[in-house]
Amino acid sequence: MDTVRKNIAANIVKLRTNAKLTQAELAEKLSYSDKSVSKWERAESVPDIYVLNTMAEMFGVTVDYFLQEHKPEEKIITKDEIRNKNHKVITLISILGVLLLVTVAFTSIWATIGEFLWISYIIAIPIICVLLLVFNTLWFNRHNNMYVISGLVWSLLTTVYLSLLVFADKNLWLLFVIGIPAQIVVLLCFGFVKSGKTK
Repeated sequence: MDTVRKNIAANIVKLRTNAKLTQAELAEKLSYSDKSVSKWERAESVPDIYVLNTMAEMFGVTVDYFLQEHKPEEKIITKDEIRNKNHKVITLISILGVLLLVTVAFTSIWATIGEFLWISYIIAIPIICVLLLVFNTLWFNRHNNMYVISGLVWSLLTTVYLSLLVFADKNLWLLFVIGIPAQIVVLLCFGFVKSGKTK
């Protein structure tokens, strides 16, 4: 029990100082006195489970974090950092899944028909852009959607152009002219959103 009390005390100090809070500021956030916080940090008493849960939410850690011993140089990994890392892994797995499906299709066509359809990898780029757009909108910085949508526009135009070139033997390079007004619309839309938010 004594070890747990010392761990809680050390972890409160570490999290509080890492958040650049004084004992009085932490006490105010918890609706407690600074004397109570001081006692917790000296391991003279232990906050109740409700207070530990409130502090865990405040500092972005689990309640279990307070009970364990941590080395002084050990980095504090918050729940937000873990969630962000998981989102990046899911995004990467999805992109690799698309590339795997394309590779399976490419290999199957090559093995059965004997045709080397490299264009299947070009077709995968707009699909990857759509995936990135969805995941970026859900989990990451939405301002980056401008770049993803721009990539989607140009990759779609490239896919259509190359598909017509390979399958219909038509060189419709004028398709890329469509990209110019489309790109301007994307830039204007995101410029409008940004200026609207600053007001």
